[in-house]
Amino acid sequence: MQLTRYTDFGIRTLMYLAIQPDREELFRISEITEVFELSPNHVSKIVHHLGKLGYLETIRGKSGGFRLGMSPKDINVGKLVRVLENSLAPIDCSKPYCRFTPSCQLKGVLADAVAAYLAVIDAYTLEDIVSNKDELKQLLPELSIPVLQIA
Repeated sequence: MQLTRYTDFGIRTLMYLAIQPDREELFRISEITEVFELSPNHVSKIVHHLGKLGYLETIRGKSGGFRLGMSPKDINVGKLVRVLENSLAPIDCSKPYCRFTPSCQLKGVLADAVAAYLAVIDAYTLEDIVSNKDELKQLLPELSIPVLQIA
């Protein structure tokens, strides 16, 4: 199963914030776009969505930004994937319509595979996937933009 880029970038964003737990400054969209070489428009949509879901606390305004809205140990990876993905169906038998659909057993096999996949990622939290914070921090580029201080 392959996750959409939207989910991938959402998880990367949360990981980036989680590896810097002692940071007092708010994070900014421009920082995420620079670190991961992503579109600002795409990151804006993801940050807005994660904020609406409570994963991020967003602060509007000139000196605004965002930070984690909950502890990394409270962010379940399986639940996160479910809310960010539009569909977890591995195939769409309706486009184009498959003649085997009424009697197809592949659908059941794939449903079992998706359930097993979700069972595995349900066992992990954001804290688990960033337990190697120091190694992950070493992989980050030097930022060309300044980090804004909280007033």
